[in-house]
Amino acid sequence: MPDKSSQQRTLPRIRVLQVEDSPLDAELMLTELQADGIDYEVRLVDDEPSYVETLKSFKPHIVLSDLSMPGFSGQRALELLRDHSQDIPFIYVSATLGEEAAIAALREGATDYILKQNPARLASAVRRALREADEQRARARAEAELIRIQRFESLAMLAGGLSHDLRNLLQPLLLAGESLQDYQDDPRLARLGALVRDCGRRGLEMVQSMLSFARGAHRAEQVKVKALIDALSLLLQGSVPRTMTLDIEVTDPQLTFEGNHTELQQCLLNLCLNAMQAMPEGGILRVTTGRAKLDARFFLEHEEAIPGEYVRFSVADTGVGMTEEVRARIFEPFFTTKDDGTGLGLHLCRRIVYSHGGVMRMDSIVGEGSCFDMYIPLVRAVDETADDESIENDANLHGNAEHVLLVVEEAGQLTLLSDTLDAWGYEVHCSQSGTAALQWIEACGLPDLVVMDGDLSLFTSERTLAALSQYGYRRGVVVLCRADDPRDSGKLHMPDGNRVRRLNKPAGTRALLHAVRESLREGGKGKSRH
Repeated sequence: MPDKSSQQRTLPRIRVLQVEDSPLDAELMLTELQADGIDYEVRLVDDEPSYVETLKSFKPHIVLSDLSMPGFSGQRALELLRDHSQDIPFIYVSATLGEEAAIAALREGATDYILKQNPARLASAVRRALREADEQRARARAEAELIRIQRFESLAMLAGGLSHDLRNLLQPLLLAGESLQDYQDDPRLARLGALVRDCGRRGLEMVQSMLSFARGAHRAEQVKVKALIDALSLLLQGSVPRTMTLDIEVTDPQLTFEGNHTELQQCLLNLCLNAMQAMPEGGILRVTTGRAKLDARFFLEHEEAIPGEYVRFSVADTGVGMTEEVRARIFEPFFTTKDDGTGLGLHLCRRIVYSHGGVMRMDSIVGEGSCFDMYIPLVRAVDETADDESIENDANLHGNAEHVLLVVEEAGQLTLLSDTLDAWGYEVHCSQSGTAALQWIEACGLPDLVVMDGDLSLFTSERTLAALSQYGYRRGVVVLCRADDPRDSGKLHMPDGNRVRRLNKPAGTRALLHAVRESLREGGKGKSRH
């Protein structure tokens, strides 16, 4: 017949702090643990100073305490333990604990109580207390991670709301910059125009990068290596302290592969933040990319060996490095060397890389630094300019006094858009709401083209389009939309099926003029006016 210990779940070696003034009673209790096959290390104390010091130095997994001792008590031991930690189980082991005292002890935070006259239940009580403590810690970690995720979701929602206002602020910068550059006879104005335009574009890139990272993405796409590293550089701006040098090298900017831009951006950001934390005294953070040809010998036993061409992303630091023990555990969930870390960063990084059919490698030397390599398979390259919007020659973008109805709520944007279209030969009529636009139509007739903001508030863009159709408008419409607007062309349309051209905002001058010319050409100028 198997002994009792073989029927119990094997526990790792536990540290037991025993508060007892009777060595004989202490030995009897430990005999119960031995008989149950529990592997333990014990410290025996019977006064407050020794107890407090042992709590700090011994770091027990569980405390077994008598109720009353000369100069010390179980109640005081429990109080001190709860001040020290809320997670460590505390079990009373006493010959004098009555029912009322036992209930009071549990209310005060004790985990269980055992009568010395009946010690047979001690081992099972210890096992249960340790199991519940483990479960409680796991729940606490899960709750902390949930709170962190919810905080990021809140930030994502906030970023979505702020992005609309930021785009409205950036739109005038782009248009004003383009307009100022037309004054080439004044070098100062031309330089100012270039500066304003470049600042607007830079700000737009930062907004789109932050919004993409905050909201995440779930679809496969053609990821451009240079665009991925540029987005990483934008996110790291302001985070790299002066004591560190950020060195970024992209050896082949044309490299493109199929993957998820946002997830890989998160991986690289996590690796860079870890590297920065590993250099408390400063150092060099180096991010490099390039091609790598992997053969079957490169892959480990648990990895699917797929030899071929890969793109390699390397994040290296000159920090403190990692010991062999830490290196063996860094990809484990919830393992962390940080006091406030969750231990999920590297685990999620490797999972994301694996989901792309790739592999990760790590090398670290204590005192010299660490390097993480991500290898993602290359599928195919695409033309860097394939998705770029074609821009016609300036001569083809000039208008011929066509009537353009401009519907934009924000006064600054309305003025700049109007001035831009007017400067390029269009006759512009301005309205700050859908209802005002309809009133103008009633008084003056139908325009050749409508250019409108897609974020009209009271009388929405959808309602304005429907009303235009009822007024007999049969021409094209250019709608300035947010790039991340979930509405598709099926929702922004004319009821009679007329074409609605979407233009991501903030839009540059030539992109706007190109959209206007295309819409006028497709609609056939002059059919709607009366």
